[in-house]
Amino acid sequence: MIGIIDYGMGNLFSVSKALERLDVPYFISEKAEELMKANGLILPGVGSFKDAMERLNQTGLSAMIKEFVEMGKPFLGICLGMQLLFEGSKENGETIGLGLLTGYVEKFSGITTDGYRYKVPHMGWNQLEWTQASSIFQQIEDYAYFVHSYYVDHMDQNVLLAKCRYDVEVPAVVGRGNLYGMQFHPEKSSRLGIELLRNFTELVRERVTA
Repeated sequence: MIGIIDYGMGNLFSVSKALERLDVPYFISEKAEELMKANGLILPGVGSFKDAMERLNQTGLSAMIKEFVEMGKPFLGICLGMQLLFEGSKENGETIGLGLLTGYVEKFSGITTDGYRYKVPHMGWNQLEWTQASSIFQQIEDYAYFVHSYYVDHMDQNVLLAKCRYDVEVPAVVGRGNLYGMQFHPEKSSRLGIELLRNFTELVRERVTA
């Protein structure tokens, strides 16, 4: 059973519908004690890094997430949910993140090094470039759908699985051990997104039956 973390800032409907399409059992909860019983967790997210961390800290979900990951259970962060896995963000002032991965969240400048302006947020389809092999993501070559104004910078390149280009290098998929993150929205990314979610649910299933 996969748990979807409800902390008031996630697109719960689209993620749950994607899991239903895959015929994967799931539940949605805001309670740490219930979520700890899940075999795998998904942390979706849209909105402000600062607001999200305040809610996770106030509800005790931050501590639960760290304990869950330390137990070796599969965990997936999506969009803002991926960014929260890192050390911090400069959005609306310095905010400390979950600190499960090394890196900081920065805003797209909107101006190239040549002085040309580009659109922020990064919105639409962009092609992934895989940087290393992963048993869960299996180097699927396709486009993914992005909607974000902030991206992870100064990160540990050892956890970078895939990237794309939007003036700067944008980490698109990250992973270490049982911990994974996707900057794009898999539930909106057609075949690619469904395959990635299926791979994650297979990882959860394999751990349960091992």
